[in-house]
Amino acid sequence: MSDPSASVYQERTYGAHQIGYGQRPGIIVVDFQNGFTDPQYPLGGAPLIRRAVDNTARLLEVGRRCNVPVATCYTAYNSKKDMPYWKVAAVMEDLVEGHPSTELDPRLYDPDYDVAMRKSGASIFFQTPATAYLNKENVDTVIVTGCVTSGCVRASIVDSFQWGFRTIVPEDCVGDQDDRPHQDNLRDVNRRYADVTDSAEVIAWIESLRGRNAPEDG
Repeated sequence: MSDPSASVYQERTYGAHQIGYGQRPGIIVVDFQNGFTDPQYPLGGAPLIRRAVDNTARLLEVGRRCNVPVATCYTAYNSKKDMPYWKVAAVMEDLVEGHPSTELDPRLYDPDYDVAMRKSGASIFFQTPATAYLNKENVDTVIVTGCVTSGCVRASIVDSFQWGFRTIVPEDCVGDQDDRPHQDNLRDVNRRYADVTDSAEVIAWIESLRGRNAPEDG
């Protein structure tokens, strides 16, 4: 993530520390629902989101195999009456409960494992049981995946930080409609709230935890 203003922020101590990993990961999956992942819908199927779906599927497979808690969410409303003042026409038209665009993408959602929740705001933590669930599972490190980077993903990163979790963002597991806001927002949260890395590093960390926690033979 090339940044011509990096020296200005460094002089003012932004990004001076890495947050690092804790001992108990949890994965949050933000809005990988058909409305964003299926190209038949106005907001669906952007290249960065398709890439994020593929990489998140691999991360989730490892996470579930290693007993990592997974919280997944979708955005939907009872009707247009209870929607906030969105400026995105496709949200206003499609994201009403029961519309196919609100269904979670089956490539990423395991109903027998994941804890799924509906949200009405940008962040997965806004008026949902996400924080309570992660605390119950003793999670100290939240891995953020989903879409879109500049909207609901960023809001979820900020809330994860505000709830006191170590926050890790694999860049290739989040996506946006365009690369520029994707990179700009990741660059910014990396200065302030989270460590931005990639799926390979996160997968290796999760697998290393399983190895350390495995019972010894004998």
